Amino acid sequence: MTTQQTPQSRGDMLKRLREQHAATVERTQVLLREQKRVQQEICKVIRDTPKSVPEIAAAVNMPANEVLWYVASFKKYGLLVEKGMCADYPLYQKAEEKK
Repeated sequence: MTTQQTPQSRGDMLKRLREQHAATVERTQVLLREQKRVQQEICKVIRDTPKSVPEIAAAVNMPANEVLWYVASFKKYGLLVEKGMCADYPLYQKAEEKK
C-alpha cells in the first residue's frame, strides 16, 4: 500500500482479498472458534479447584498433550498459576484477577 492510497481503496482491496480467499478465511474462523471453546472449557474446569494436566484433559475430553499446550500458553500469559503438586504433576488454577 502506498502512502497516496485512500482509505476507501484500501477497504476495497481488503474486501477483494477476503472474497478471493473466502475458503481460507472460513477455515481460519472455524479454527479460532474451536480454540476459544477449548480455552473456555479449560478455564471452567480450573476456576474453583486446582487440577493437574491429566485431570483437566479427562474433564474436557482431550488428549493430555493438547491440554498441556493450552496450559503452557495460559501460564505464559499469566492466566493461570501453579498451586502445588499432586504426585509428579503440578496443579494449575486460574490466576487471581488484578484490581
